[in-house]
Amino acid sequence: MERRRILILQGHPDPQGGRLGHTLAQAYAEGALAAGHEVRTVTVARLDFPLLRSQHDWEHTPLPAGLKGAQDDIAWAQHLVIFFPLWLGDMPALFKGFLEQVARPGFAFTGDAAERASNPFIHKGLKGRSARIVVTMGMPAWVYRWVFRARGVGLLKRNILGFVGVSPVRDTLVGGVEKLGAAGVRLWQDRLHALGARAG
Repeated sequence: MERRRILILQGHPDPQGGRLGHTLAQAYAEGALAAGHEVRTVTVARLDFPLLRSQHDWEHTPLPAGLKGAQDDIAWAQHLVIFFPLWLGDMPALFKGFLEQVARPGFAFTGDAAERASNPFIHKGLKGRSARIVVTMGMPAWVYRWVFRARGVGLLKRNILGFVGVSPVRDTLVGGVEKLGAAGVRLWQDRLHALGARAG
């Protein structure tokens, strides 16, 4: 099996850790390392950065110093594994703010503003990377996928990751987290460990 460079993006906003998403990310990392892959982790809750408030800031202000390492890790990676809990049907605001900051022109997009405006679909700066999104949630996963159409995950796949060239993007939805119990958590740990081993 080909060794891959894997970046885990931990999007839970609680800096204390100890959440199910942290447990599953650890299982994924352990599986990947055991299989010989290289693994780095960015824990968004421990980074210091402001929210963007204008298009001008996004296009013209420098990337916050606290995010330079995260952007370097994204550039290094061949496969991104994104973990976050579902909050109000979508990713937590802190993680969305992180993505807005790091997905800057010149990094996530190439070419100047005029070129991007004329045809944004040919200036994808993160081609050659794949991704998996792992989302934990209170509702059953089938309800989120089939009743709510997994809209938050779909937007991340299509409008953010796909827009900058990341493909393919797969997802793992972990539902009913309050009712999993120890056996259920262990089952999901085993599944994430196996995904990590194959860099899937």
